[in-house]
Amino acid sequence: ATGRARRRRRGGFVVLATAIVVDVALRGAFGSLARGLPFAGPRELGAPHASPSASVPVGGTSRIAFNGGQRSAAAAQGSRQPAAGQQPGRPRATKPLAPKLVSPRVAAGSSGSAGERRAAARAAADTGDRSGASGGTQEAALIWVYIALWYVFSIGYNIYFKRALLVFPFPWACALWQMIFGCLLFLPLWALGIRKTPRLNAEEITRLLPAAAGNLFLHVGAVVAFGSGAVSFVHIVKASEPVASSVLNYFFAGEVLPLTVYASLLPIIGGVALASAKELSFTWFGFCAAMLSNLGGAGRSVYAKMVMRSASVGENMDAANTYSVLTIMGSLLLLPVALMVEPPSAVLAGLRTAYRVGGQAFLVHMLGSGLFYYLYNELAFLALGRLDPVSHAVVNTMKRVVVVAAAILVFRTPVSLLGGIGSTVAVAGTLMYSLAKGRASKA
Repeated sequence: ATGRARRRRRGGFVVLATAIVVDVALRGAFGSLARGLPFAGPRELGAPHASPSASVPVGGTSRIAFNGGQRSAAAAQGSRQPAAGQQPGRPRATKPLAPKLVSPRVAAGSSGSAGERRAAARAAADTGDRSGASGGTQEAALIWVYIALWYVFSIGYNIYFKRALLVFPFPWACALWQMIFGCLLFLPLWALGIRKTPRLNAEEITRLLPAAAGNLFLHVGAVVAFGSGAVSFVHIVKASEPVASSVLNYFFAGEVLPLTVYASLLPIIGGVALASAKELSFTWFGFCAAMLSNLGGAGRSVYAKMVMRSASVGENMDAANTYSVLTIMGSLLLLPVALMVEPPSAVLAGLRTAYRVGGQAFLVHMLGSGLFYYLYNELAFLALGRLDPVSHAVVNTMKRVVVVAAAILVFRTPVSLLGGIGSTVAVAGTLMYSLAKGRASKA
């Protein structure tokens, strides 16, 4: 037993060390790569999209790229105006230029036949295509790295957090701990200058407040649901978020979707109902908490669509900093509520009991849940901000499937035949809704 506990502690510390190393690598190696790539911020939070530097096209109006920006050739020619005191028609005396070596291909492009000039232009275009393809390959590789790590950290968070809840049944304290743990990670990065510090005025903070509240309900609802039901069942209920999103979009944003999109909601509703009816750990409290999480996520998206996309918010608000600011605001909103629902004296007594029962493994699970929560959310912002809506839907749906499967295997959750069918139908309905809505938005 002692050897097994020692191996468990060693494995937990190895996991934590690996996660920290990966986080540093994301900010270092991958961060330097991402700085040279076009970045699209989180669409659901209305972050501005940075455009890549423009290349110089062959023929037509040329554009000169410099320092990530553009200026037209007309602006460049404006610098050729005569200097003060110089006659307009007479060129200014300049020093003779040293002779340049010109390749035969370039010489042919300037003095050869029209066919040779076209061949030179094609060769230049092929070179540009190869460099663009290389950049696209690097971007695709970076996205896959983000998605893979997002999946891994999502699984780690769900497993470590559920194991901590089994001996420490204080979900509000756990939710607050996980958000504060994230603050302990990114605040030193701002203080040391490793990450640019975001700058927000009072008006912009007020504008972000509803989004932070939606993000808080999304997190707290899921945490409370985890405390009263199986991880796999909570994720099946959370698959019904498109239903809440459609209702809120209709009443608050006035969005009316095609009939095919609304029809795709029926499998979600039927699948969740069937899975709930056959779920052995079903409780109405856990079901309502998971639905509250859905309302929080849907409300954040609706608010972003209605308000936040009309104007940029703050400075240095990239994907990582946007999530960090929402985490700080959510922690401040959650603190008084958590202290009121779960008094500090009860939480301290629960911590002593949990440590007496679980030992150092409990501490590893608490640390791991905080670390994995922050990492998987930040990676979700980085990954989904680079994907189009259809790819976003597929990746997000597959993430839920992977997490549900991992939770069933790790916790050996019994699943009935009808419950499995209902879960499959609900997840498939979520994918059908996302794809149908993506096609409707393109029409």
